Amino acid sequence: MNGTAGRAVQRAELGAFLRARREAGDPVAAGFGAGARRRTPGLRREEIAQLAGLSVTWYTWLEQARDISVSRPVADSLARALGLTPAERAHLFTLAGLAVPPVERTPPVAEPMLARLVDALNPNPAYVASPWWDVLACNDAYASLIGGLARRPVAERNILWITFTESRTAGHLVDWAAEARAMTGQFRAALGRYPDDPRGPELLAALLGEPSFRELWAEHTVTRFASARKRLRHPVLGRLDLDYTKLAAAADDRQSLVAFLPADAPAAALLVEAVGQMRGVGGSPHVDLAQRPGRGSGEQGRAPAQ
Repeated sequence: MNGTAGRAVQRAELGAFLRARREAGDPVAAGFGAGARRRTPGLRREEIAQLAGLSVTWYTWLEQARDISVSRPVADSLARALGLTPAERAHLFTLAGLAVPPVERTPPVAEPMLARLVDALNPNPAYVASPWWDVLACNDAYASLIGGLARRPVAERNILWITFTESRTAGHLVDWAAEARAMTGQFRAALGRYPDDPRGPELLAALLGEPSFRELWAEHTVTRFASARKRLRHPVLGRLDLDYTKLAAAADDRQSLVAFLPADAPAAALLVEAVGQMRGVGGSPHVDLAQRPGRGSGEQGRAPAQ
């Protein structure tokens, strides 16, 4: 079967799957009245479109297996509207030709002293990370760089995931290719260091759905973390150069603090401005992500910073 025929089959499977899940839906549970005139089971197409924030015509085309693309935010919206289980959500992403999101799980809680250090480092960006780049806590300065982190699903509050799955990332990181390669090598090293942690293989399986990650993964590079300079093209702050390093927690070797310092005076001034803006819209000294569960995909990240 050639590529065109294979995609046609996949679109047909996607349309059939969406229709089956829609017809299995409960109108009352979804907020719609049962109604005496309902002649078909489950939810109507217009109701799913309304719940997912889509046009009825576009959703209808999707069920009809028209040749249209489904973006990651739309797939998330459809999964929520249809009330899909984690397994069904993964199947939806696969049929839509998207990398399957990592499984949702409760993240570890940031070590209290590291969380305090994150707070104290404002206006310099800082966050607490797991070996897999899961962000456990961050301060307002870092939140201003990455954007919408607390509103992401728990499994997607991850720097590796954001770097490889958001197309805008390459435009924000001046040295995207070099940084992505280094992170991939460090990720491979972490898999060897923590073979008993299921989060690593789970994240790997999800990332292998991204062609850019697969290409770098095939190089079998293993690298260690090294302090470096990160050069950003931030959509609001403009050009921003930051020097960063990582500090390990003696109490828990699976948590570390990643801290950034401005590389020059203009960068320092921009960071102060960014934190001021965050505080003006209800920011807090540090964001404890274990206490602020995601509410869907939220806004897209602005400029991922390792």
